[in-house]
Amino acid sequence: MIDSKQISSEFDRYDRKILEILAENGRLTITELADRIGLSKTPCQNRVRRLEKDGVIRGYRAILDPVSMGAAHIAFVEVQLSDTREAALRAFNVAVQGLRPVESCHMIAGGFDYLLKVRTRDIASYRKFLGETLSALPNVAQTRTYVVMEAVKDTGALVTALIFRSHR
Repeated sequence: MIDSKQISSEFDRYDRKILEILAENGRLTITELADRIGLSKTPCQNRVRRLEKDGVIRGYRAILDPVSMGAAHIAFVEVQLSDTREAALRAFNVAVQGLRPVESCHMIAGGFDYLLKVRTRDIASYRKFLGETLSALPNVAQTRTYVVMEAVKDTGALVTALIFRSHR
């Protein structure tokens, strides 16, 4: 497991710039990245490889348009379990991993146990998913759904400005 306090304090200005740029555009070539941060190609490539090896950069992915992909409907779902002992939590965690409509799942401290972000084609698809799949997961006692009317901000990228304490 990465100790974020230890690693973030070890980033120099080049590492921070690499992370900031790649968080915005992971498709840059090493040459383009090196030019943008003011290093030659080899030291830049070595830094990127080290950040990958250390688990700071976990991968690269394409950001798909949900409307084009037929998944424009977003719902946030509070899930309350009937049992919160370790075995029950583990069973729910394992089960939710295999659900493609669940974009993210977070264990929450508060009045419910999990908060899920679910993407489906439309409200009818969501209703079917909720009734036939989500509600049938291990130990699910209750759900509450909040349907998104508009995504005001959804970058999908880690906000490096917060990590590096520079608020713009």
